[in-house]
Amino acid sequence: MDATLVIAAILGALLIGVVSPGPSFVLVARTSIALSRRDGLAAAVGMGLGGVIFGTLALAGLAAILTRVEWLYFGLKLFGGLYLLYLAVAIWRGAKDPVIVPKTAAGGAASPGRSFVLALATQLSNPKAAIVYGSVFAALLPPEMPGWAYVTLPPLIFALETAWYAVVALAFSADRPRAAYLRSRTWLDRFAGAVMGLLGARLLAETARG
Repeated sequence: MDATLVIAAILGALLIGVVSPGPSFVLVARTSIALSRRDGLAAAVGMGLGGVIFGTLALAGLAAILTRVEWLYFGLKLFGGLYLLYLAVAIWRGAKDPVIVPKTAAGGAASPGRSFVLALATQLSNPKAAIVYGSVFAALLPPEMPGWAYVTLPPLIFALETAWYAVVALAFSADRPRAAYLRSRTWLDRFAGAVMGLLGARLLAETARG
């Protein structure tokens, strides 16, 4: 198969996973509404960089290692679940904070830099993403590909992830969503915290089951 078609198929498969709601979507949406469009876009870039890291590691064979070294995958899933629970508690506890000084999803002064780091950490807290990337590459990458294809994939992954979350940031930072958020901030933040907590608890439950 032509390398260009292979890359297109890989990006199409990854796009399905990217647009599926999860902790990354919740974080970018909430950051965009609660803080600013600039913070939301910074978070989108953080998600894109996280995708590049996972994609590059998958190309290097980390996904295969994780599926074989059980204790490493167990440790990464445990860390990811605990981190998501930490975010959930932070969001829930900050639900009643006044909006005079903006807060990030994990507390503290708002800034695009902090939003970028928080988004990157949230993306990397989910080791299952590495397995998804590894599975897609294993299924769609032929044994032999031209060198330019391997060089092209990481920036395309970055563009794909960043573009989707930028759309989320732009949509949720508009005036109407922001006004709706301010009217119901306490309950919406608690809902976001509950969703994040359920995702973390689910990951911990999967870890416990082995």
